[in-house]
Amino acid sequence: MNLALWLHSRALLSPDAPALYTGTRLEATYGQFARRAAALAAYLRSEHGVQAGDRVAIFMPNRVEYLVLLYASWWIGAVAVPVNYKLHAKEAAWIAENAEAALVITDRGNQFAAGELPQSCTELGVETDLAGVVANDAAPLNPPLTLEPHQLAWLFYTSGTTGRPKGVMLTHENLMQMSLCYTVDVDTAGPDDAYLYSAPMSHGAGLYNMVFVRAGGRHVVPESRGFDGAEILELGRTLGNIVMFAAPTMIKRLVTQARTAGATGEGIRSIIYGGGPMYTADLIEALDVLGPRFIQIYGQGESPMTITALPRHIISDRSHPQWEQRLGSVGLAQSCVQVRVVDHAMNDVPTGECGEVVVRGLVVTQGYWRNPAATAETIVNGWLRTGDIGYLSADGFLTLTDRSKDVIISGGTNIYPREVEEVLARHPKVFEVAVVGAPHEEWGEEVVAVIVSRDGQPIDPAELDEWCKAEIASFKKPKRYLFRDEMPKNSYGKIPKIDLREEIKAASGKA
Repeated sequence: MNLALWLHSRALLSPDAPALYTGTRLEATYGQFARRAAALAAYLRSEHGVQAGDRVAIFMPNRVEYLVLLYASWWIGAVAVPVNYKLHAKEAAWIAENAEAALVITDRGNQFAAGELPQSCTELGVETDLAGVVANDAAPLNPPLTLEPHQLAWLFYTSGTTGRPKGVMLTHENLMQMSLCYTVDVDTAGPDDAYLYSAPMSHGAGLYNMVFVRAGGRHVVPESRGFDGAEILELGRTLGNIVMFAAPTMIKRLVTQARTAGATGEGIRSIIYGGGPMYTADLIEALDVLGPRFIQIYGQGESPMTITALPRHIISDRSHPQWEQRLGSVGLAQSCVQVRVVDHAMNDVPTGECGEVVVRGLVVTQGYWRNPAATAETIVNGWLRTGDIGYLSADGFLTLTDRSKDVIISGGTNIYPREVEEVLARHPKVFEVAVVGAPHEEWGEEVVAVIVSRDGQPIDPAELDEWCKAEIASFKKPKRYLFRDEMPKNSYGKIPKIDLREEIKAASGKA
């Protein structure tokens, strides 16, 4: 039950099949990919004493060597700790210390100042210390270490919006279950596919790598090492059969680029989106511009990529009488999990009523790394408390209204920002919107909408007021509109609402 066995078996079956690309440049076949992973694994063990169960952190932007590092770690039973590369070096050092990592792998081995990392942790550079090893195609292809299903494969550090990040423990079994669910509930995968890493490999985009290793697909890291709409459209035309994971904000940028260029997404087979709200108006625009290429998934680090899925055929079926309502949902429970919506006492709420989404199944984490208190709070009798608020329809579609911490309570009434955002997102002059709560002396909180206009055109707040009045109850209508040239984004393309709330508090003198 070692994930590295999937690469080993693929290399034996198809050693000459293309595997790793930077842009359109082939970097390695599957035989070379596997031998490089095996050679690096042997080096980490012999030269740095890395043993089964040790943690190896990876702190760098996307590159093909990222995949070699993941499989080298698993080859000898070590645990990969992919770290968000946009973090400050001091934040990454904290994660390395918390994980008790033996090594931190970076681009050039110079990300950390002297004394920033724990004494027991060594920084190595892919382009410096490891340059010869990660290009070693001559190593013997010995099989990976045999592991038990419950052994750790990946420590997934949460974004830490409510404090220090927590290390979500994901086992080889968790990630195998996740991968198998992909082909049942999300999309097909085969050797002709080119899986594109335009979103961070430390998170959702990287988690899907196992699916395409098992299927023998191509793995493509853009030359930009990130998201660039024009580059993606060109790679689609050049490589064909592109499959990619993207945050909804990335899709908006891709759609804007495609409209400008008069492109239709030629060569892009599937765009799987998740990691934030996809507003119905934005999805319909994406379908109009790029066609039926979209699939939605909903998951968390604690149940990676595998809570629900909204498949392509439902997203593209405009003839269905509930088409738009379904577009606003996150789909149906994936086959490896059971999903419920509950009240504070973990009792099921009636169909159509909001509650907290809870999930259980073989893909759900064992808990948080060396944090039993947080584990006990989050996993209750085997059920993962997601912290997301939503409701189930009679036919099983889950619709999310908000994160529990993002719900606005004004005058004792719950207001779900997602509902207000959906309304404002339909306004023809609104490009992006985020709705948050701000302190209010009388009501506790008031509704504030932060807006980026389409093409920079001015918007009269009174116009937005009238738009909202025609769609939602008056108490849900924003009391203030704040206009920005662009929305803040984290490295996963999400809008960090905690930052917006803090900005509004500070501007109001109510911090």
